[in-house]
Amino acid sequence: MKDVYNIAVFQGDGIGPEIMQPTVDLLSFLAGRGGYRYDFTDLPAGAAHYAKTGVSLPDTSMKGAREADAILLSAMGLPSVRYPDGTEISPQIDLRKALNLFAGVRPVRIFPGQRTPLNMPDGRTVDFVLIRESTEGLFHTQGRGEVSENEARETLLITRETSELLFDFAFAMARARKEAGRGPGRVTCVDKANVFRAFAFFREIFDAKAKQFPDVASDHAYVDATALWFVQKPWDFDVLVTENMFGDILSDLGAGLMGGLGVAPSADIGRNHAVFQPCHGSAPDIAGQGVANPLAMILSGAMMLEWLGLRHDHAALVADGTHLREAAEGVIASGEVLTGDLGGTATTQEAAAAVTAALSVP
Repeated sequence: MKDVYNIAVFQGDGIGPEIMQPTVDLLSFLAGRGGYRYDFTDLPAGAAHYAKTGVSLPDTSMKGAREADAILLSAMGLPSVRYPDGTEISPQIDLRKALNLFAGVRPVRIFPGQRTPLNMPDGRTVDFVLIRESTEGLFHTQGRGEVSENEARETLLITRETSELLFDFAFAMARARKEAGRGPGRVTCVDKANVFRAFAFFREIFDAKAKQFPDVASDHAYVDATALWFVQKPWDFDVLVTENMFGDILSDLGAGLMGGLGVAPSADIGRNHAVFQPCHGSAPDIAGQGVANPLAMILSGAMMLEWLGLRHDHAALVADGTHLREAAEGVIASGEVLTGDLGGTATTQEAAAAVTAALSVP
């Protein structure tokens, strides 16, 4: 068990620094109370850095990320700053590929008091996890697609090695959720195997892996049907696992079910490294106004605590991750201190202060 953890911090673009600071403050507050410590190291990257230097992710920043115990990454990218080929600056994707962060973890939770566009039946709650493969799929040729005057091509890649790692991760998560009483212990493979051979291959690997986890149930769903069921019966899901692009789309739909991207955390996890970041973008239109919603970043910090605690057998970190998540969710459920994107009038600092206050209650 460690007592000091080195955290690489990417402040991001737009509202990125505004939501990162209260998250770091909350993590430091918990560490001081729990008898452990963080060394936060700021590392430059992003669209603004690219505009100044011509480099979006410096080698020194990549080195710092590799050496860190965990990586906190705020919203990155600016619509007005692009690479010469027209694509946006996205160092977060570069980090996923370089560090082999194959498992993109997107929790979707709807609890009593939370605002949602769904017509939720009385007594129903939603608590599932979408796991998105984050290094291959249709993102494989990002920035290297073939474009001619009359056609354009991108290559979808699915490999056995990465898929097996992904499915091991998904089944282990479903088992852990079942043991914790948070799900029935079921993994759903989301694909389009009825049309594409690549997804039939993906499903074949999934079915073989399922046999190694006899205590965890498994099933399949086509991605278009899954999008429908997200709206009709999201309470039926436990753990879902899917390809990169499908996961990218479904994760935003999941965020919509929760009331918006402002409350949607995420993690990208590999064998030795992990990045924790909000699902939303950098919102340059409101940057500097002090009204950005910090809750998705704070909830991502809670995910980091849990991951670090489990990785280093540090029970206090795991407990603090739970406390931070429950405090943020309590603020959301109460509806008393919400930022504008959630229908309230609170500032960034007021929302963060409400989380701190919730943590301070015995």
